[in-house]
Parts: sequence; C-alpha cells; structure tokens
Amino acid sequence: MKTLIVYAHPEPKSLNGSLKDLAVSTLEAAGHEVRVSDLYAMKWKAVVDAADYGPDASSPLKVARDSGRAFDAGTLTLDVLAEQEKLLWADTIIFQFPLWWYTMPAILKGWVDRVFTFHFAYGVGEHSDTKYGERFGEGTLAGRKALLSVTTGGPQSHYAARGINGPIDDLLFPIHHGILYYP
Repeated sequence: MKTLIVYAHPEPKSLNGSLKDLAVSTLEAAGHEVRVSDLYAMKWKAVVDAADYGPDASSPLKVARDSGRAFDAGTLTLDVLAEQEKLLWADTIIFQFPLWWYTMPAILKGWVDRVFTFHFAYGVGEHSDTKYGERFGEGTLAGRKALLSVTTGGPQSHYAARGINGPIDDLLFPIHHGILYYP
C-alpha cells in the first residue's frame, strides 16, 4: 500500500505531529510506502490566484474553469503538479489536522483549493442536460481511500448532539461529503 499523509499543523511537537509520526512508523513497519506533505514545513501557499494557472488564467479569474484549462494544458504551478503526482501515486490519503474554528486549518483548505482542480479531482465524466458528473466518483481520484485523523481542543461532550460545538459528524460533513465525496 502507498499512503500519502497531508499534515497541517505548525508545531512538529504537537499531538498532530506525534500522530503523523506514529502513522508513518506504523505503516512503514508493516511494509507500506509513505510520503508526507507537511504543509507548514513546505511553506505551502494557501491562496488561489491567477499565478496558479499561468497563461490559462482568465481576466476576470474564473477559478474552476481556469484550473481545468491549466490542468488540461499542463500549465499548473510546479508545487500543485507535485501534489497531484503524490495523489496519483497514493492508494490511500490520510489528512492529519486539528479542528480549528469548526473546520480544517486554512493552509489545508488552501491545499485542497489549489490541488483539487477541475478535470483532476472533479468535473470528470458525463456533463449533459440531465447529469453533471459524479464529482470524485468519475474523477481521477476514484478508487482511492481517504481517512481523516482530526484532533479537537475540547472534551467529547462538546462534540455531541447537545454539546456546545455540535455533533462532530455535522462539523466533518462538508469534508466527508464535499471534498472527499466518493460514491
């Protein structure tokens, strides 16, 4: 098995850092190949802009359309292409991050925004008057497994139905059923 860990925490000695290190050592000890994208160590640019799409950027910028055109033309930035190559290499992707302000850290959301381009991660398949593709189900990432390893800053009771933060499943729904949607 080949696993990509996309890790988003600024402190290597954090619980998230320890969980990432444990995943790497456990998987490697079992004979699996592991690669890690440590977004903070990489100084990952978290903001989508026209520079991501080179000559395929329009004015005004149309992120979905322009990302698909740049993907098709091979003109995405080198950092985005490198991350897409890692995704193509991997059988399994683990996202390791803390839950901050009810979602993933901005650097990880920016990774998704820039790497999951149109025609690569979505927008592949039939597009007609009656069907608009199956997102990842027909995309380049179909068949891969994804896992969220998420830490929270509060007790379990805070993430229950009557907890102050609401049910954890509700908080993770946009990630599970949007970013990582696989039929």
